[in-house]
Amino acid sequence: MNRPRSLRCLAALAVLALAATACGRSSQGDAPSGSASQTTTGRTAAELLPAQYRQKGVLRVATAVGYPPMEMYAPGTTRLTGVDPDLAKAIAQRLKLKLELTNAAFDGLIPGLESGRFDLVMSSMTDSAQRRQAVDFVDYFRTGGVVMTKKGNPQGINSLADLCGKTVVLAKGSSNLQIGEEQNAKCREKMRISQSEDAPTGLLQLDSGRAVATIVDYPVAKMFTKKSNAYEVLPEQYGTAPWGIAAAKSQAGLRDAVHKALQELIDDGAYKKILDTWGVGDSAVPAATVNDGQ
Repeated sequence: MNRPRSLRCLAALAVLALAATACGRSSQGDAPSGSASQTTTGRTAAELLPAQYRQKGVLRVATAVGYPPMEMYAPGTTRLTGVDPDLAKAIAQRLKLKLELTNAAFDGLIPGLESGRFDLVMSSMTDSAQRRQAVDFVDYFRTGGVVMTKKGNPQGINSLADLCGKTVVLAKGSSNLQIGEEQNAKCREKMRISQSEDAPTGLLQLDSGRAVATIVDYPVAKMFTKKSNAYEVLPEQYGTAPWGIAAAKSQAGLRDAVHKALQELIDDGAYKKILDTWGVGDSAVPAATVNDGQ
């Protein structure tokens, strides 16, 4: 969330700080922003994959459903689908591994990664300086948050400043919550902010009139307005930032292999095809980068 979910993990910053203190940095883990280890040159993603993963033959990826079209359940099932599951599958294939995809609570994703429960996290997670204290990111998506209101925009909201003095619902632990709180600090008449579990439950507060606006990641907002004519999306994006595939600091070899796999998918067009399938091709990145957030 925007989940960017987009700082989606503000609620877990205390856990993050602890994890950052506990984890060790290797020299590979400190690769320059926007690049991977130079040992990746001329080698395929599968060749770069550390032996321990080849021996296991499985790539364990965690996500947190509730952010269509990025990650969600297929209608009427518990099958995970969306941009992130599709991209995770494509990356696993490049690495010649079987994908094991798990749904988990968002604020437990990084702690689970640090503890070794997961190999990667792919869940619309913003590549932020705070999170990079604990994990490395392979950046694969770039987007921001937009303001959503009821259809017709009855409160006449045109910008973040127009949220001052109004009742707003924001997803807890999200960078959209941070965007709202930063704006609220500038407001002469403060917002009344309530926090929802995720974007869909936040929209329920718009439906019932308990809130007049929310801030949601742009691709998610597009999906909701496509499915329903009950909402309106303001055009301006706020807090635009990259989303990243998270890997533990101790697993720089896996990070480099994933970086290479994503670049291979970009180069052969498979990456853009996945994003276009879900209607979010506008948020595609031109090249895979490492730790490229601000």
